[in-house]
Amino acid sequence: MTDNREVAVLGGGCFWCTDAMFENLNGVLSVAPGYAGGHTTNPTYRDVCGGHTGHAECTSIEFDPSKISCRDLLVVFFSTHDPTTLNRQGNDVGTQYRSVVFYTSDSQKQQAESLIRELDQSGKFASPIVTEVKSLDHFFQAEEYHHHYYSQNPLQPYCKIVIDPKLGKLKKRFQEILKS
Repeated sequence: MTDNREVAVLGGGCFWCTDAMFENLNGVLSVAPGYAGGHTTNPTYRDVCGGHTGHAECTSIEFDPSKISCRDLLVVFFSTHDPTTLNRQGNDVGTQYRSVVFYTSDSQKQQAESLIRELDQSGKFASPIVTEVKSLDHFFQAEEYHHHYYSQNPLQPYCKIVIDPKLGKLKKRFQEILKS
């Protein structure tokens, strides 16, 4: 194991999706689904899904920046969800599904803000990006049954309908940074 580690916390809809995306990338050491950005201590999935805690479903991504950059993680993030829809990803609706980057360093904040400006100016998206960029106060890991949900439940209908197409897009567009 390496001592060269950073943590990025990203929310782009259901954490089953973001968890599945990022665990496939070379240089990602671990992923953990959870909750951030709210006002309740130790929230549960039921609490967060109720929409009253202020938390977003997120994935904490521990990575080796000598193998994958934060910018590369952010490019994947913005390419595998719709950052232009406020509090919604597909049929998942509510503030818990908002698009958000919880930065853990000034460098991550600057990279996220810079990439958002770049993407907005490029015209890649028909609407402006609404992704929040906020300092990470605390990350609460989700219940154990959410960890590696896709890899343990690949035939579950949500996985087939929502996650499979995202993984296909990831594998097609980002072959050079995927784990072998």
